[in-house]
Amino acid sequence: MGQVVVKVNGREFPLSCVDGQEARIRRLAQYVDYKIGEFAKSLGQVGEARLILLAALVIADELSDANEALQQERNRTRPVGGDAAEAAAAGVRTAAQRIESIAARFETP
Repeated sequence: MGQVVVKVNGREFPLSCVDGQEARIRRLAQYVDYKIGEFAKSLGQVGEARLILLAALVIADELSDANEALQQERNRTRPVGGDAAEAAAAGVRTAAQRIESIAARFETP
C-alpha cells in the first residue's frame, strides 16, 4: 500500500493509496487545493468546511458535465461493438470509484 502526504488549504493530510498511484493522488489534491484557493480568493476565509464543500460541488459539476458530454458523444456515434462501449463505461465507473475513494479519505480526520 502506497503512502502519500498531500497539502490542501494549507493543511497536510497523510493518505494511503494503491502502490504507484501516489503521483496521481498528489495531482488530484493539487487540483482540489487550486479550487479551494479560487473560492478563498473570491469569498475570503468563510470557513474551511464551506470552502471544501464549494470545491467539491464544482468538481462534481465538472465530472457531471464530462459524463453528459461522453453520453452525448456515445449517442451521436455509431456503435462499433458492444466491447468498445462496455470498455468505455467501465472506464467511467472506475474513475467515479477513484473519486469517491479520494473524497472518503478527506472525510476521515
